[in-house]
Amino acid sequence: MALDTASQSGDAMTMPTPPSRRRLPGWARGALWAVGVIAVLSTASYATGVNTLTSTNTAQTALRLALPILLAALGGLWSERAGVINIGLEGMMILGTWGAAFGALHGGPWVGLLAAIVFGALGGLLHAIATVTFNVNHIVSGVAINLLGLGIAKYLSTLIFQPLSGNPRQSPTVDTFDTYSATFLSDWLSNLEKQQRVGISDAAGLLNGLVTGVAPLTIIAILLVPVSYLVLWRTRFGLRLRSCGENPVAAESLGVNVYAYKYIGVLFSGALAGMGGAALVLLQGGGGYLENQTNGRGYIGLAAMIFGNWRPGGLLGGAALFGYADGLQLAGGGKAVLALLYGAVLLLGVIVVVQLFRRQWIAAGIGVIGAGILYWIYWANDSLPGDLIPYTAHVVTLIVLAVASQRLRPPKADGARYRRGEGD
Repeated sequence: MALDTASQSGDAMTMPTPPSRRRLPGWARGALWAVGVIAVLSTASYATGVNTLTSTNTAQTALRLALPILLAALGGLWSERAGVINIGLEGMMILGTWGAAFGALHGGPWVGLLAAIVFGALGGLLHAIATVTFNVNHIVSGVAINLLGLGIAKYLSTLIFQPLSGNPRQSPTVDTFDTYSATFLSDWLSNLEKQQRVGISDAAGLLNGLVTGVAPLTIIAILLVPVSYLVLWRTRFGLRLRSCGENPVAAESLGVNVYAYKYIGVLFSGALAGMGGAALVLLQGGGGYLENQTNGRGYIGLAAMIFGNWRPGGLLGGAALFGYADGLQLAGGGKAVLALLYGAVLLLGVIVVVQLFRRQWIAAGIGVIGAGILYWIYWANDSLPGDLIPYTAHVVTLIVLAVASQRLRPPKADGARYRRGEGD
């Protein structure tokens, strides 16, 4: 009997285990998403006859409007991975817009960018002092930073810009960054776009907008995405910083200076948010400080970070989505936004099929209802009311957060109060 048991145990030990499913790497999943989005936009453009969905002008505008959101989202990533919730991104961006205009007025766009980074970092320093040193509630401190940033920018604008511009709400016109184009590639993509081939011309139009009229700040902002990933996920420094957002007591027991890493994360967060403010001032279409210039982009950046599940690649997709929605309403107006609703119906149709394949009946039913509502809005209107169009990006933000909320995994100690030695 014992021999039989041993034999059965031996058979169990030698039985081959089924191979585990290997997930695609992040860059491959991102590429598949990009191809899928282009396919949906191409189909919607062909079905509705609205070429603006995939035009070069729309892509250029979307890229310019996505940059402040992307930089604010990266700022939120650095702070929250260190365990500090940063609702104050909006206020740090406001400080960045004023600093960018002030610096550019006295030394050109590069000085303006440096000044924006400094002013944003100062906002981050105030948030770090309040939350890390004095254990103030992170939400309360962030709201205070937003109000303080708005008040400081308004006061300094009245004090310094009003004698020069005659208006306390704006600065004099400042120099912006020069733009550059990949001429050969841009000409080739333009020819493809003009041929109006389904799919090919749509992809060419979108890609052409990404290589035409690109400013140095644009390149820096995009490069900061892989740099942030490499630093936070592939270095000892990044591991220690993220450990402060997951379990600061355990990190402290291993000799990590949790206070220092939290300060570094929030300072970087403010600096990146300040760069986001600089993007509003120093890129084409800016040219100076204007009161309420950020228009809630700090909050949208926070939403993009949450949509991206606190990962650099994910927040890049979120920033691109919100920037595209904002740019489309500027480039194409109400008809283009309606055409985007048609594209959303197509995307929901694909999602419903996937949910049915997975036998997730409730999710599939909700998707059918959502697609029906969006299609009714598209069918019943020739164009959206002009008063609603400027809020396209904000509506997209709410919808995306509602859909994405089921799969989120924030850092475990994000927003938690910490005192040195409390784990002893």
